[in-house]
Amino acid sequence: MAVMTAATSPETSPTDRRVSARIGAISESATLAVDAKAKALKAAGRPVIGFGAGEPDFPTPDYIVEAAAKACHDPKYHRYSPAGGLPELKQAIAAKTLRDSGYEVDASQVLVTNGGKQAIYEAFAAILDPGDEVIVPAPYWTTYPESIRLAGGVPVEVVADETTGYRVSVEQLEAALTPNTKVLLFVSPSNPTGAVYPREQVEEIGRWAAEKGLWVLTDEIYEHLVYGDAQFSSLPVVVPELRDKCIVVNGVAKTYAMTGWRVGWLVGPKDVVKAATNLQSHATSNVSNVAQVAALAAVSGDLEAVAMMREAFDRRRRTMVRMLNEINGVVCPEPEGAFYAYPSVKALLGKEIRGKRPQTSVELAALILDEAEVAVVPGEAFGTPGYLRLSYALGDEDLAEGVSRMQKLLGEARD
Repeated sequence: MAVMTAATSPETSPTDRRVSARIGAISESATLAVDAKAKALKAAGRPVIGFGAGEPDFPTPDYIVEAAAKACHDPKYHRYSPAGGLPELKQAIAAKTLRDSGYEVDASQVLVTNGGKQAIYEAFAAILDPGDEVIVPAPYWTTYPESIRLAGGVPVEVVADETTGYRVSVEQLEAALTPNTKVLLFVSPSNPTGAVYPREQVEEIGRWAAEKGLWVLTDEIYEHLVYGDAQFSSLPVVVPELRDKCIVVNGVAKTYAMTGWRVGWLVGPKDVVKAATNLQSHATSNVSNVAQVAALAAVSGDLEAVAMMREAFDRRRRTMVRMLNEINGVVCPEPEGAFYAYPSVKALLGKEIRGKRPQTSVELAALILDEAEVAVVPGEAFGTPGYLRLSYALGDEDLAEGVSRMQKLLGEARD
């Protein structure tokens, strides 16, 4: 019989509820939780290899760090600055957007945020009213549906699997459309799958959204991390008629190995950017000035550092995919972008492995951590049970050792 608690009882008065229902419904970031557990185990002396966190293992380039160090000594950066971002950084982001994707925007269309997560939330908050639906292709990054719900919206999942390279079709999007649909979320390259939509499919999806009168939020944070023949295509460039109802989210975290600096941005129509800026002025005010100066050095510089990182990621990508596909019961499509592999492990569920029979990818991930001392993120975190996400943004030796441990453990699976 279910036990009623103070949080669930219909008789509970608002004064008795310690945490609001809105905030209490938020799930912890699964990727950060896995990373934290792996780091705690390592600190306790266990030789854990973590494939959980999505951050480059490279240091931030020296010229960026030096710009920040110099800014620390400049008194003008010791004060409040405009809530929407340093004017020179907003101008540089507009120039960088034109340089890298061919999308011409004005500095007044840019809002500098505390990382990409704040940009995503503020974008949804600026355009969603309670009950508005957002089509969310799955597998999705864990933060997207939580941001939508916090903004009062309703995420509507559209699931793609390994048979289509984790890419959704217009037919699937059409089937998810309702009178309440207001926004399409579009992400390419994708976290967690590494899927990259070819230009013709970007155009097809963009024209569909335009015909339906939808807003589109597109996350381009992995724009420079594409491999092989894959090419990044910016949606508002491919489909210009979307520009007045398109918000682009980006940041320095992945391209310049700056995850901890917390600088992202959104680019969109001026009225939406103004509304989001008003929100930010009350939520956090300006992003740290020192971090903004570092971001200015990053986006104003060349892409030599990212080219070096991309070469390493590409090498690791090929190694990881090959080794994962050598495991019976694992099917891993080759990711074309970002730095994640997303193998299906559905054929391993229910198999006996060291006396246990994991029934879900959550249970399998726990078994891999306990028995092989390897941290991975289960597919439940991304809306698709039966999969694992592994980041290949770690050293070559650790990567090979970690997957080798998984090969040994999962190779023991028996009916």
